Amino acid sequence: TTLNLESSNIVFEGAKEIAFALKENETLTALDLSFNDIEVEGAKEIAYALKENKTLTALHLFSNNIGVEGAKEIALALKENKSLTTLDLSLIHISEPTRPERISYAVFCLKKKKK
Repeated sequence: TTLNLESSNIVFEGAKEIAFALKENETLTALDLSFNDIEVEGAKEIAYALKENKTLTALHLFSNNIGVEGAKEIALALKENKSLTTLDLSLIHISEPTRPERISYAVFCLKKKKK
């Protein structure tokens, strides 16, 4: 099952509600939150949900202003999440010099799961 909420004007409050639903979800396999403005706090909520979610295989956060902290939380969530195989963090507006290491870690986690 796929849920496409691309360009839906979702901000932190909406991301928080989506995260709450993801924790209980047993059927959704793909979620597209591209072109929204979930910001750092919204990304953190999604990350916390990913730690509990067991069905989501694809998450698209393309063009969201989640910053370094949001990306870090998503990357850390991948340590616990065993189902996610596709993660799109394109254009997430990270400007900190340590970005390549954190994103590389997220990519490493996804590649490791595919083996």
